[in-house]
Amino acid sequence: MAPLSLPLNLKWMPLNLRATATATSTNKVPEMPLPEKICNSRVLVLGGTGRIGGSTAVALSNLCPDLQILVAGRNREKGEALAAKLGSNSGFTRVDIDDVNSLETALKDVDLVVHAAGPFQRAESCNVLEAAINTKTAYVDVCDDTSYAWRAKSLMSRALAASVPAITTGGIYPGVSNVMAAELVRAAENEGIDKPERLRFFYYTAGTGGAGPTILATSFLLLGEEVVAYNKGEKINLKPYSGMLNVDFGKGIGKRDVYLLNLPEVRSAHEILGVPTVSARFGTAPFFWNWGMEAMTKFLPSEFLRDRNKVRKLVEIFDPFVRVMDGIAGERVSMRVDLECASGRNTVGIFSHRRLSVSVGIATAAFALAVLEGSTQPGVWFPEEPEGLPIEAREVLLKRASQGTFNFVMNKSAWMIETDPKEIGFGIYI
Repeated sequence: MAPLSLPLNLKWMPLNLRATATATSTNKVPEMPLPEKICNSRVLVLGGTGRIGGSTAVALSNLCPDLQILVAGRNREKGEALAAKLGSNSGFTRVDIDDVNSLETALKDVDLVVHAAGPFQRAESCNVLEAAINTKTAYVDVCDDTSYAWRAKSLMSRALAASVPAITTGGIYPGVSNVMAAELVRAAENEGIDKPERLRFFYYTAGTGGAGPTILATSFLLLGEEVVAYNKGEKINLKPYSGMLNVDFGKGIGKRDVYLLNLPEVRSAHEILGVPTVSARFGTAPFFWNWGMEAMTKFLPSEFLRDRNKVRKLVEIFDPFVRVMDGIAGERVSMRVDLECASGRNTVGIFSHRRLSVSVGIATAAFALAVLEGSTQPGVWFPEEPEGLPIEAREVLLKRASQGTFNFVMNKSAWMIETDPKEIGFGIYI
């Protein structure tokens, strides 16, 4: 299959994320027509019978109804039901991602594969990406594991040789959060007088966000990983689910406790964006979930939490209770990205949605469309790399990904978005 090189030929209302520092907090998004060739493309969604993959397939169908979508997974009943819901342009194919022949057969007749068949933690190889390279198929994954993401990056030379464009960590967080961080850094650097010094990612999700057993397994597996952060250019190792901070996520979410986790955007932002101090924290609700997560790191051996089979059994035990609690807690999700500069200036990006299970699909679909449009150069890229998502394409991606949000702001001062800013006098807020 020839590599994709389709033109970026879209029309949209301008949103100058740097100069105007504007906010959008509406569900109504201007139409962004897609070229006919893109809408006639074939996309394979691996893990399509799961919550994230299924949400991605629905979002792709909504954004581009003529797109041909193949839902791929092991559960034929679920897959065929979703394909029927998506319409006549969709179908189901049974794929085992651990079977190389099964993978390559499925990829031979598609233009793009979206890999949403997690969890990615403790995966021994990037076999889906390797199959994509072998079949010359464009690729996006929703990886949220540092080791997996950098293993994917190690396939750069092979992807270049095969002229295959690939984006790793292309979901909501990481993914959209990386692009938000890149835009904050770009805005600061474009001033020419300010130097980014500290970047912090803060995430909040009510319950498991309705995202299913895979997300629960991911959370447990992350508790077994030592946290990597950066302080003034030096790599530091910290305990998982430690370093609690109370962070204000703005309207509709408010202040929430968040804890350190080992997430891939920390290293990629440090190395690619050149910010010397970077960390990531996550929190959930109800409050006792945070207590439970913290307790697991203290009372369960890290070897247990790093064992995929043991964690899978643990998830089977907890899942029915989690489903009940999710029904009570809801599934609001919020991301706050903070950038502090040498001058003391602090700028913030906020992204909040009522339903993670919907928003994650929209975010992933936004990356898929960016690759189909030809924005991504051959190679394996993180979302903040301009070769993966050019600067001029970031605006389009953020506009698409923010559909349905009730609070989306970029390049605002912290006091402008917080629910309880404090005035120290003379109209000055902190």
